[in-house]
Amino acid sequence: MKKDISIPEVADVYVAAVQEYNEDFRTDDWNVYLINDSNQELEMVLIVSKGFDKKTETSVMRHKMQLLPAKSFAKIEFLQEDVLKLNNEFRVSYFQNSQMFDKKFLFKKGSIRKNAEKKLPVIPNKGILAK
Repeated sequence: MKKDISIPEVADVYVAAVQEYNEDFRTDDWNVYLINDSNQELEMVLIVSKGFDKKTETSVMRHKMQLLPAKSFAKIEFLQEDVLKLNNEFRVSYFQNSQMFDKKFLFKKGSIRKNAEKKLPVIPNKGILAK
C-alpha cells in the first residue's frame, strides 16, 4: 500500500536559520523560517520540529500555516541558544496543486553559527539553509 503512494520531490522550498537582532531583549537571536521560492503557493503547511542528539531530545513542536504565497517566507520558530548544540529537524508537509509534498530538513549540531551564513532565496538577510 505505502509503495503505491507517490510523493513528489520537494523543490524550491527551504528551511533557513537567520540571526536577527531582538530590540526587546537586545540580543542576537536565531529564528527559523520556511521559504517558498516556487511560483506557486503552498497550502495547509504542517511543520513538526525537534532538537536531538544521542543523550538529549527536546519536546516536539508543531506549527501550521494555512497558506504561504509564492516567493515569500514565514517565521516558524525561535531557536534558544541551548538548542543550537543539538541536531534540529524540521519535517515539512504541504499541498501544492492538490498534491502532497513532504521533506525532512536538518540542521546538524554546530551548523548554525554566524560564520556559516550565506545568501538566501527570497529573504533579504543572510542565513543558513538546512540540508
